[in-house]
Amino acid sequence: MLVAGTTSDAGKTLVTTGLCRAFARRGLTVAPFKAQNMSNNSMVCADGTEIGRAQWAQALAARAEPEAAMNPVLLKPGGDRRSHVVVMGRPAGQLGSAEFVAGRAHLADAAYTAYRDLSSRFDLVVCEGAGSPAEINLRAGDYVNMGLARHDDVPTVLVGDIDRGGVFAAFYGTVALLEPDDQSLVAGFIVNKFRGNETLLAPGLRRLEELTGRRVYGTVPWSPDVWLDSEDTLGIGDRSHAGEGALRVAVVRLPRISNVTDLDALGLEPDVEVIFTADPHDLADADLVVLPGTRSTVADLAWLRARGLDRAVIRHAEAGRAVLGICGGFQMLGRHVHDPEGIETPEPVSVPGLGLLPVETTFTPDKTLRNSHGTALGAEVSGYEIHHGRVTCDAGVQEFLGGARVGGVLGTMWHGSLESDPLRTAVLNLAARARGRSFSASGVSFARSREARLDLLGDLVERHLDVDALLALAQQGPAPVPTIGPYA
Repeated sequence: MLVAGTTSDAGKTLVTTGLCRAFARRGLTVAPFKAQNMSNNSMVCADGTEIGRAQWAQALAARAEPEAAMNPVLLKPGGDRRSHVVVMGRPAGQLGSAEFVAGRAHLADAAYTAYRDLSSRFDLVVCEGAGSPAEINLRAGDYVNMGLARHDDVPTVLVGDIDRGGVFAAFYGTVALLEPDDQSLVAGFIVNKFRGNETLLAPGLRRLEELTGRRVYGTVPWSPDVWLDSEDTLGIGDRSHAGEGALRVAVVRLPRISNVTDLDALGLEPDVEVIFTADPHDLADADLVVLPGTRSTVADLAWLRARGLDRAVIRHAEAGRAVLGICGGFQMLGRHVHDPEGIETPEPVSVPGLGLLPVETTFTPDKTLRNSHGTALGAEVSGYEIHHGRVTCDAGVQEFLGGARVGGVLGTMWHGSLESDPLRTAVLNLAARARGRSFSASGVSFARSREARLDLLGDLVERHLDVDALLALAQQGPAPVPTIGPYA
């Protein structure tokens, strides 16, 4: 089945993840699928292939091994007009905005082949759409929403975010804009993020069913405890439930930030406040400053300088306070960033870094994709690497998770390392000691917290959606439904 949405961020990922867990609980083998994901938040599978982080997490929800077929096409924006393309987990060139409609036939073929492969090996494939199926300007080249549904007769449900307002118009209008053959596959609706008494919603839901001839499969309530691995930057926000006296972590919100999920584990700590900021003043009283990953190191380094954030980071380090750079953020902390072949930039460049670590970064065409294991600050650590940059350190520099350390300035090429509970505690304690404080282990387990979030999603859809009816829809296909709107 296909879980489509009336808009981006309507709740497709949440519903898909919850259904993966709910269907897996019924003893079915379940695979998530997203034909094309546009995201700089990605993950490395066990075989060294790269997929969107959301599909990786959905595979965990489905109790399946994440694999490239679950996200056969991944577009990683490198700027406003071009994206780096990953096909079946491997780099496959670039795609410009002018090619977005007409230049993707080979990507559609890869997506359809992957979907049919998964369908042959799993009892059920739960597909997540992208954006809205009513983006009629893109319909001719679509293979993610109704293009996929039509290609393989996939029954479809629409998710709408009622918290934004206008959800009834969005439901009706989305279906009405679709051509009749597309409409025939849309079986019904799921309301997301409802707050309040559901009896107040009931008259609107009944009228929607009357007007469209399609059923509402349920209403998912808003929950403060829902926290998903994000696939884009729409959901970036401060992550803290900490009280007074908490350690303060300031994450520089780079324009092309990637793998923002690296910071999720910090947000779970009860005595840590995490803020995302583009204001140099917010770094002044932080205990730890983080330069996160980026899809365009050179461009974001220039942005950093234009806003005066470079000087704020340097002042923070010179005051003896802790700085952590992750992947692209680590590369910024070095002496120079070289891109002699224009891998990340329109033309060859070499630019100075912040000079806080004695390292040089050179971008090369070959991309590193691997899972990594090691030790740092006395802790066993696992992480994953996704990068074109090759970093060389001066002789004698202390190594830190594929990177370097000088005093309180830490740089690593490993994403996900803060999910190691002992390392996270050690890094926070390092930051606290620089301010004459200490930080003790909280007992928070990131792995257990992630599993609890997936169970919460499974519980939410079990309680608030007609999961049995959705399973029957997936297995039997949609019943005949009327055509509405201008095509009726």
